[in-house]
Amino acid sequence: MNIHEYQAKELLRQYKVATPDGRVAVDAENARQITKEFGGQSVVKAQIHAGGRGKGGGVKFAKNPDEAAELFKKMLGMTLVTHQTGAEGRKVHTVFISNPVDIEKELYLAFLVDRGSSRITLMASTEGGVEIEEVAEKTPEKIVKVVIDPAIGLSGFQARQAAFALGLSGDAFKKAVTFLQNLYRLFVEKDCAMVEINPLVITKQGDVVALDAKIGFDDNALFRHPDVLAYRDLNEEAPEEVEASKFNLNFIKLDGNIGCMVNGAGLAMGTMDIIKYHGGSPANFLDVGGGATEEAVKNAFRIILGDKEVKAVLVNIFGGIMRCDIVANGIVKAAKEIGITVPVVVRLEGTNVEEGKKILAESGYNLIVGNDLKDAAEKVVASVK
Repeated sequence: MNIHEYQAKELLRQYKVATPDGRVAVDAENARQITKEFGGQSVVKAQIHAGGRGKGGGVKFAKNPDEAAELFKKMLGMTLVTHQTGAEGRKVHTVFISNPVDIEKELYLAFLVDRGSSRITLMASTEGGVEIEEVAEKTPEKIVKVVIDPAIGLSGFQARQAAFALGLSGDAFKKAVTFLQNLYRLFVEKDCAMVEINPLVITKQGDVVALDAKIGFDDNALFRHPDVLAYRDLNEEAPEEVEASKFNLNFIKLDGNIGCMVNGAGLAMGTMDIIKYHGGSPANFLDVGGGATEEAVKNAFRIILGDKEVKAVLVNIFGGIMRCDIVANGIVKAAKEIGITVPVVVRLEGTNVEEGKKILAESGYNLIVGNDLKDAAEKVVASVK
């Protein structure tokens, strides 16, 4: 789960991580008043779950309170398009007014989970304020990585190593070390998946400040953090993904035209790969899980078929805990209650597979059975073409 910048900064303040003062404006007059309180100038920032807001016109400097009010009016409700939103963009529902700071230097800082080492890793770079992907491509030597032992945590010498790598000295160096240690504590205690500070700025007064913040959390740990879960903004999620979460379905919308219903994340990835291999394009990732009921399967179908771009569906189930007859009954139930107007190819293997195939064969619906995964993928791609 991701959260907005203004929410991330609330968490940073709880962990004594320095960040500029700022408030969400409720209307243009409020934006004007907040700017007055900040001394007559402010930074007006559109809040969406995507990077590159500045380049897209979602971050503007207001030279006076009236300008802040006008910028608020323009931003609220606008569709902000960045390199991370895609061409469709995201509608802005919240505008954050931030107190400007005197920037001396812009840096980059992040904590993330590195799959290669299976450990939390600190990434730092002197190239702040730009996309880290661009730095990694053009000047990878400017990125420093510090792998953290989970039994020890971020040690003092590692924090100092990162501060040195950022070219800091004096009071800024000392403040950066404390900044890093507090940020690491937030990462661990809140079960984060990523914390990115870009830019991390050194002000002309020598302060170390998180000018922007992006935080993502491990969804599986949210039950431990009701305060974090309260930050969830359904406006930033695809309606299908929100609907799927009601039935404990793992759903991610993609831009293809072949719907996928699979049990198990690894099998879902393999299914999407084989669809691409045979010339098709998956419309979604949908994992019904190992213990899905007939009702969950029916709703999975309903969500997939709710996408007008879906021209065919591939069901790929390997029955272990998940029984093939339950899947088959769920498919038939969906056909009866919802109606299936596109080709549906079903590949079943595992527990109660013969019973499942019998249910499909006797259903009276035109359901295409795949003999194996390769056969099923070929058939579903052919049905679209």
